[in-house]
Amino acid sequence: MIEKRPFDSLGRHDADWLAARYHFSFAGYHDPDRVHWGALRVWNDDTIQPKTGFPPHPHSDMEIITYVRSGAITHQDSMGNKGRTVAGDVQVMSAGSGVTHAEYNLEDEPTTIYQIWIIPKERGGKPFWGSAQFPKGDRAGALVTLASGFDKDQAEGALPIRQDARVLAATLEPGQSVDYALTPGRHAYVALAKGEARVNGVTLGARDGAAITDEAGIRIEADGESEIVLVDAP
Repeated sequence: MIEKRPFDSLGRHDADWLAARYHFSFAGYHDPDRVHWGALRVWNDDTIQPKTGFPPHPHSDMEIITYVRSGAITHQDSMGNKGRTVAGDVQVMSAGSGVTHAEYNLEDEPTTIYQIWIIPKERGGKPFWGSAQFPKGDRAGALVTLASGFDKDQAEGALPIRQDARVLAATLEPGQSVDYALTPGRHAYVALAKGEARVNGVTLGARDGAAITDEAGIRIEADGESEIVLVDAP
């Protein structure tokens, strides 16, 4: 089963500093059919204007993955961490028992991000933040695991999260394709950061999403130069 979620159908919030589109119910947007997808709770498509951002605010019991599509995001938190994550790279904040953080676009251009929240396996635990570089050349024509709750993926460089889930990305040229095996009972979600591609034959345009379950596998075929982000969650 594949449910296409066109960009124009997403929830929205527009302010002078932030244009947000919500793949799932979030803040003032509520759709009872789009509350979560398995353990995947939030997928926000944010455009943050220069010299603005999210002031300090608390989180707990959530795995928060930020995939930077353009520009850069600067993070600061109550654990003393501070870091700047640039386009194509990823940061993970495992909120655990509680943490306060802020995220700002300190650049001279708008920053675009996907912010993905995954419900952890267990509540509590010590908070964690980390970031990693994932050069687009490494993702050319192949899915690369960016964040994962599986030891094997972490040993190969994926950032850790507290759930049996994966966040993957790929860049594809026209005519290229990638395949991903989907275990029965899992929930997959694909978003197209840019370009046009077919997911098991369903065409997605730029910034569309697709909720996938009860499929033996996923084949993504690029019809244009494309950038894909995929979550596989229980």
